[in-house]
Amino acid sequence: MAPAPAVSRLLLRGLIAAAQKRHFCASSDARAINKICDSASDAIKEMQGGTTLLVGGFGFSGVPNSLINALRDRTDLKGFTVVSNNAGMPGVGLGQLLETKQISQMIASYIGENKAFEKMYLSGELALQLTPQGTIAEKCAAGAAGVPAFYTPASYGTIVQTGELPVKFNRDGSVALMSTPKETRAFNGKEYVLEESIFADYAFVKVNKADRLGNCRFRKAQNNFNEAMGKNAKVTIVEADEIVDVGEIPPEDIHLQGIYVDKVILSTEQKKIEKLTFAQEQDAAALQASLSHAPDTPRERIIRRAAEEFKDGMYVNLGIGMPLAAPAYVPKDIEVVLQSENGILGMGRYPFPGEEDPDLINPGKETVTLDIGSSVFGSHESFGMIRAGRINMTMLGALQVGQYGDLANFMLPGKVKGIGGAMDLVANPTSTKVVVTMEHVDKKGNPKILSKCTFPLTGQSCVSRIITDLAVFDVDFAEGLTLIEVAPGMTVEEIATKTEAPFKVAENLKVMLS
Repeated sequence: MAPAPAVSRLLLRGLIAAAQKRHFCASSDARAINKICDSASDAIKEMQGGTTLLVGGFGFSGVPNSLINALRDRTDLKGFTVVSNNAGMPGVGLGQLLETKQISQMIASYIGENKAFEKMYLSGELALQLTPQGTIAEKCAAGAAGVPAFYTPASYGTIVQTGELPVKFNRDGSVALMSTPKETRAFNGKEYVLEESIFADYAFVKVNKADRLGNCRFRKAQNNFNEAMGKNAKVTIVEADEIVDVGEIPPEDIHLQGIYVDKVILSTEQKKIEKLTFAQEQDAAALQASLSHAPDTPRERIIRRAAEEFKDGMYVNLGIGMPLAAPAYVPKDIEVVLQSENGILGMGRYPFPGEEDPDLINPGKETVTLDIGSSVFGSHESFGMIRAGRINMTMLGALQVGQYGDLANFMLPGKVKGIGGAMDLVANPTSTKVVVTMEHVDKKGNPKILSKCTFPLTGQSCVSRIITDLAVFDVDFAEGLTLIEVAPGMTVEEIATKTEAPFKVAENLKVMLS
């Protein structure tokens, strides 16, 4: 008689399982979750003005244009504080909401080429909290995780930290409101800045695929700010390239989970490319041929000398301009991995015609490709690896460099372009070598290597090597400058007349590219 209870228990379990299956199936049929909306206008019909809106995208990549256009048409909704890397371009993306005066304040890292954005800010029509790009990403990610504030090394010792950035101008050009000084604290001998997280009301997010449960997948470098922003807001509205059946996105490929998503729409806007840039086979051959003779221009000299900084196995981040051109001169037997702050590790060459992809751009918004073995992720992850010192070298341009390695590269008097990611990129100089490429003097012939920078700083004591068209300097954060190379035909005395800062001369002084 002993086996009977076991059989009964087995039968009971089967009955319970069957009942549960019937219950959940019936419940699912009666109360199916469906977050799909018929249109963008339908998805935003309950939005309120005077709220905080997060908008994903980097350049034209990953921008939720259908949702932005729907909000543009709701001119009754105004007074938004919009958080985004930039504000699009005139007539495109968020640039439209500037024109309709629906945005009262921007929290952004970059104005860039958007002259309308710059004019509205300087004329007092728009408030702007200019914020480092990595800090924006982390503000969104931390808020998404329920963390009210955090310490970051980015911006310490700059006008962002000291509260000397105008937030709002009067129409006569005078300052109406200045930024607030930020609390600082030292950890393990290093100074950090306290940043408050963002807790937003709404988020507009662009994804590749979404299902009715709100599960989402990003494609290539489409993620950028979208993931952190999508997880942050009280109401997240997703714009998808494609809406698929539940289960079609593999669980391991779901980057933005349905728990964060409130509404889903199908994108109706064609993807755009801001800076279509192609590789040309003859260019590669010409570059290699050029190595057999002296550089033709000062710019080429800087780029070719910068290429010598790349060492086998390095992880490298490159700023726009000359740094991005340097990898073309790196010998084929040197393998480096290029990191892009918009979420690429293993960034490749420019595409050939037909290979261009609107979801693949570099920091300069130019079309690129992916190398074999590359990976893609969100901007919050990208800046995390940057601040943590995982990047071996960052190379970027400069307006001025001080004798102890201070860097100024984001603001000229009377002009505002933006901070971008530079403050994060130079925030860990003990782990990441910071190399500056720039012309030795400005257009008026004034020295750009100074005893002390006169322009607002991007970072303090961070530059370890300066490469110009005339010379190469090593920088010691305590001892100052040492001249280690001069351009062909240049003398130490000539370098001294074009360098305001004092410097030592290396015993084994070399000629550049010799």
